[in-house]
Amino acid sequence: MKSIKTTAILLAGGSVLALAPIANAQDAPAQDPETEQADQSDPGDASGETTLVVTGSRVIKNGNNSPSPVTVVTTNDLLAVQPGANLNDALNVLPVFAGSRGAGSNPSTGGSASGGNGSANQLNLRNMGITRTLVLMDGVRIPPTLFNGAVDVDLIPQMLVQRVDVVTGGASAVYGSDAVSGVVNYVLDRNFNGVKVEASAGISEYGDAEQFDAGIAYGTKIGENAHFEASYQYHDGRGILRRSDRPWMNLVGVAGAGTAANPYQLYTNLRQKDYPEGGMITAGALANQVFHTNGVLSPFVNGTATGTAALQVGGDGGDWDSSLLQPLESHQLFTRLDYDFSPAVRGYVQFSGTFKKNENYAEYVRLNNVQLTSTNPFLAPAYQTTLLNAGQTTFRLRKTMSESPRQHSISDSEQWMINAGLAGDLGAGFKWGVDYVHGRSTLTTQVENNLNNQRLAAALDAVSVGGQIVCHAATVNPAVYGNCVPLNPFGPTSESQAALDYIFGTTNYRAVTVMDDISANIAGSPFDTWAGPLNVAISAEWRKVSFSARSDATSENLVNCAGLRYNCTAGTTAYFLTLPANPLVSQTVWEVAGEVDVPILKDSAIGKSLNVSGAARFTRYNTSGDYWTWKVGADWHITDTLRMRGTWSRDIRAPTLYDLYAERFIVQVNGTDLLTGLSPSIPSINGGNPNLKAEIGKTITGGIVWKPTSGLSIALDGYQIQVTDAILAVNGGETGFQNACYSSGGTSPYCALQTRPNGFTDTSAANAWTAVYNGLFNISEIKTWGADLEINYSGELFGRPLSLRVLGAYQPHLYFRQPNVPSRDQGGAAFGPVGFSATPTYRVVAFARFSPVERFTVDILQRWRNPMKLSGEDNLVWVSNRIGSYATTSLNFTYDIKPAFGDAQVFFNLQNVFDAEPPVGAFYGNGTRAGLRDGYAVGDDPRGRYYSAGVRLKF
Repeated sequence: MKSIKTTAILLAGGSVLALAPIANAQDAPAQDPETEQADQSDPGDASGETTLVVTGSRVIKNGNNSPSPVTVVTTNDLLAVQPGANLNDALNVLPVFAGSRGAGSNPSTGGSASGGNGSANQLNLRNMGITRTLVLMDGVRIPPTLFNGAVDVDLIPQMLVQRVDVVTGGASAVYGSDAVSGVVNYVLDRNFNGVKVEASAGISEYGDAEQFDAGIAYGTKIGENAHFEASYQYHDGRGILRRSDRPWMNLVGVAGAGTAANPYQLYTNLRQKDYPEGGMITAGALANQVFHTNGVLSPFVNGTATGTAALQVGGDGGDWDSSLLQPLESHQLFTRLDYDFSPAVRGYVQFSGTFKKNENYAEYVRLNNVQLTSTNPFLAPAYQTTLLNAGQTTFRLRKTMSESPRQHSISDSEQWMINAGLAGDLGAGFKWGVDYVHGRSTLTTQVENNLNNQRLAAALDAVSVGGQIVCHAATVNPAVYGNCVPLNPFGPTSESQAALDYIFGTTNYRAVTVMDDISANIAGSPFDTWAGPLNVAISAEWRKVSFSARSDATSENLVNCAGLRYNCTAGTTAYFLTLPANPLVSQTVWEVAGEVDVPILKDSAIGKSLNVSGAARFTRYNTSGDYWTWKVGADWHITDTLRMRGTWSRDIRAPTLYDLYAERFIVQVNGTDLLTGLSPSIPSINGGNPNLKAEIGKTITGGIVWKPTSGLSIALDGYQIQVTDAILAVNGGETGFQNACYSSGGTSPYCALQTRPNGFTDTSAANAWTAVYNGLFNISEIKTWGADLEINYSGELFGRPLSLRVLGAYQPHLYFRQPNVPSRDQGGAAFGPVGFSATPTYRVVAFARFSPVERFTVDILQRWRNPMKLSGEDNLVWVSNRIGSYATTSLNFTYDIKPAFGDAQVFFNLQNVFDAEPPVGAFYGNGTRAGLRDGYAVGDDPRGRYYSAGVRLKF
């Protein structure tokens, strides 16, 4: 292995040195991404007639004249340094994205952050929120595929995506709701002819995270008027099944209270003191004795104390070990037929489908101070005697069942959509189009090893009858508990497989989301002005989205304590993990919009050209009311090499069906109750709010584009986005909301987000909270600003072609503000509540491509982010509120082969060449769950050095 590391480092070093003399490179024509965007022909025209398409507008026909910043990347460029990667994982290296979710994001199985699918690929511009990024395919809205209204972009047919356009800035006036932080538009190659085949395989340096990808695409003309194409792609990623599979991921967590007297501190090797894996007796004659071996007690060995009583560094405490990278298998299908009915009318029909399965391994079972009889037949007679002599008829025990199976969720997603449309020419420069989309997403989640709380209570109460160990409940209610298998909790591996099979169940959840969408548009130039043609467009759209779900483990399914003596509390959910059922709900919206681009100046004393554009849209939701959105912009070409651009827009995000009507569901959590200092396992109760209204966004962008030579272009754009009436989940267990409640003496409305026996002044253990609530409210403001930089260079080095592209994002602040609680600044913060992910202040990615000899190409990808705070809440006190910077270098070597027919390439790829380990960190709000979530900032790569190789064929 050492020789492999040395070789990789030498290769990387040599490649970097090869770029050193770049200052001496000769000028060569640059491939300007904006020009490239403008030059795409309309793939819907099988005759090949050129129609210019610009994402972000229906009237601007040249990307070089767009007032909105648009980052354009081709699929080839995205995958050149990450071959075999999912296209959307590759897209997320662009600095404009932060907080996107995927297989390594570790959301809870049922949480709204994941939309019910822990490995769904969800794009997030600037970490403003997944549902504030609108996703399109060829300018048409993609149906929601997750129950939270988000789009799993794995639906996109990767083999036939030509490029991806990313519009950073509000675009609701052009495309409708959700385009608050921007738009991601996948543009397909609808004129593909021939056959291309790709296959690759990869593995990490640790011998895991194996991945295999294979795909094929085919396209051909049919007669003179038709074109057909189709593709299939298969992906099999094995994931990383345990966090302990990475040596740097050593039970990371935060302890403390965030006060000056007890500041938060990041620890590794953190253990939950009261939950050793063999089981610990917690009170009485045998208190603090642990079953280190099955059936035999010995003293509990304490670790080093921390600022949280339940957590210690080292010692005999228990730990978590959830999966780090979720396994994912998928099949992706696409077909399309274009047909020219006449020179003026053409049509198409297409099908996209993704069928995938992902898995998530989460919690072990924890016995939380369960009550057992002193005559439990699994307990050694000597211990029974000791307890009885002390007058104890029962005793209590805590345990992490770390040798039992972990909770295992398997999510099967069937996502497909059918598109059909007509387009044509009206003459006099006007064009029209009509599109219909029908999309359906079915998510089926099977939760294996889901603890049945009622059966656990029965199995723990073991008695001896006629020399046989049986469940006490079976003796009093054999009709219900006749199949009960008693569970032996006294030791690391004491539970029998039969007992585990009895207490664990497999539960099922199925959610269906359907969208029907009809849109139409007319665009053209009614006349020319003194400065050029005036372009106008009008459009209209109607869509209906419906959602329903069924579940056999909801929060309404409660335990029945009849016949059970211990460990059963009325109101407890029957299963540890619940997922909500939902009756059929729907949302209907219709919209009308207009857009205009007006040339003001041409070849004047103050500039080569000046165009002003504007758009307005009226939207009516049957669930949340009527809204106007608008956008104005200007594009000023000062000289042939220098231009300025800017936009100002009002945008909306309407509440999704999940926001409005999500049924109540419960997840067990172990957050810290700051009133009593305890961390009991309690239900976190979640649900929708039918009174929500739309969020309102205001965005300003302004930038400058400089092209001093044909081979160099530099673009710098600033922005500010403010969202009022923002919909945000208010978590009653979050520190800020807890403190707001307690400081008010119990009068704050945030106090309604938790329940406890004796109000909000009693700080004794008897008053520990019993439940917390997560609610959705229009009470937040979100505000962020920053700048994006793009540098493109194309030339030669030593007479050989060289290209460079540098993309950077600066985002110093991302404020989330709610009344009466301190603001949270997620800008420059690595962790946050309710699914918030890292938002580095500086994010930089650089691509370099060099061909040192004929038919051989070297691609380099360099990524870097700056150090961050662990938490963006300035009112909290930390020992060190910092997580280090992170950078990776990736290399790809491609060799072109010239077979008897067609073209072929073989490649070898090294990602994370120097095996950089992500800096460790964690979210303070995860309480005592060290090792279950977090450990590293989402966006960093936990795999380590990664090797892959593959082949591409085209003929």
